[in-house]
Amino acid sequence: MLPTNPIPRSAYVLGVGMTKFIKPRGKVDYPELGYEAGVKALLDAQITYADVNAGVACYVYGDSTSGQRVFYQLGMTGIPIWNVNNNCSTGSSGIVLARGMVGADWFAGGKMDCVMVIGFEKMFPGSLKNFWTDRAGPTALPRKMMEQRKGKRNAPPAALQFGDAGREYADKYGALPSDFAEIARINHEHSSRNPYSQFQDVYTLDQIQSSPQIHDLLTKLQCCPTSDGAAAAIIVSQAFLDARPHLKDQAILIAGQSMATDTASLFSGSAMDQVGYQMSKIAAENAFREAGVTPADCKVCELHDCFSANEMITIDSLGLCEPGQAHEMVRKGDITYGGKMVINPSGGLISKGHPLGATGLAQCAELTWQLRGWANNRLVKSEYALQHNLGLGGAAVVTIYKRADGKKNEPLSDAVIGEKNGLGYNPAVVAKVFTKEEANRVRAFATDYALGDTEQKLRARI
Repeated sequence: MLPTNPIPRSAYVLGVGMTKFIKPRGKVDYPELGYEAGVKALLDAQITYADVNAGVACYVYGDSTSGQRVFYQLGMTGIPIWNVNNNCSTGSSGIVLARGMVGADWFAGGKMDCVMVIGFEKMFPGSLKNFWTDRAGPTALPRKMMEQRKGKRNAPPAALQFGDAGREYADKYGALPSDFAEIARINHEHSSRNPYSQFQDVYTLDQIQSSPQIHDLLTKLQCCPTSDGAAAAIIVSQAFLDARPHLKDQAILIAGQSMATDTASLFSGSAMDQVGYQMSKIAAENAFREAGVTPADCKVCELHDCFSANEMITIDSLGLCEPGQAHEMVRKGDITYGGKMVINPSGGLISKGHPLGATGLAQCAELTWQLRGWANNRLVKSEYALQHNLGLGGAAVVTIYKRADGKKNEPLSDAVIGEKNGLGYNPAVVAKVFTKEEANRVRAFATDYALGDTEQKLRARI
């Protein structure tokens, strides 16, 4: 029988790293993407792969054990490695798994004080498709219900579902098409300050609304693109952090976290529930309860805006506004700088991009940089940070972060950050790639054969 501990053990984000998110054009393979993000996270945490007790690989499109292919490049130390697929919430699901491992004396026969999570995705251009056509799809039943109610329509399946949810919200509460477009306008504007964003163009509200219609309220510039990219995080225990007191000012506590799946409301006929309204609400309530805070305490939030419609209904489901008042919050400018809070300072999925397995970890990286004070060109002053990641099929993950030292975040200069991390630059505002020497410094017992031609490809690309 496994031992139980009703008191959650403290777990911290000690290091993060990510690649720039790019258009999927088949030019970069997943081993290279995962390697880049992983090395950056190790450098950021100021540890080596030899310090890592377990690995979690997060991806949706790829063969089994692709995670080992990525991790072996960093080291072949014999540690357990898990491969996770939970649709678009895959990256955050990996963080949930890592948090559960950290500090557990019994997990997989050994103590886990340091778990590395790497999310990566090599995607295809165009809308998402099912790869397995000879078997039942995991979201086939709710989509069949939607088709029976509304008939066959010519639009990508995900856009149909989220567009219908946006229409339901608008009809129920009085939101206008311009309210949904304003969400996209803000996210595109935010992305102009994020060097990792796939898109950094700024658009007017009219340009957003006049872009090609995808489905109902949704235009092209209100829909996230498919992307190639990777992101990584190092999750550590209290004991691991206590042994490195000089790193406590960069460590970020996971103060509250919850994963929820669909309730029976999935088949209630509500389009909003079909895209996760209820499971997001449940996950948020549980995470806030564990952290002992309220939505008002979180002034910065990375939210799963795969479509502007999803951001609208999720603002409501997370309790960031009074029920049915998300569009009023948007109209008042309360989701951007100068307002009540800042949602998606990174640019969100709409503009930053959405490589499925990496998305939750990229959100984690952004909020880590925010709370450290490293995101100095887009900083939101807040004691807590809120993350929401959603996958249809389904799983919603809500995480609340807080600085380990209990201090409020204040902007640090690039020079101070470059000295603290030993890299000479601030990775939150410069999407720079490490040197070969830096990579070799954090790798452990990895053969050149395991690395293959990844280093050469990486150097050629940059």
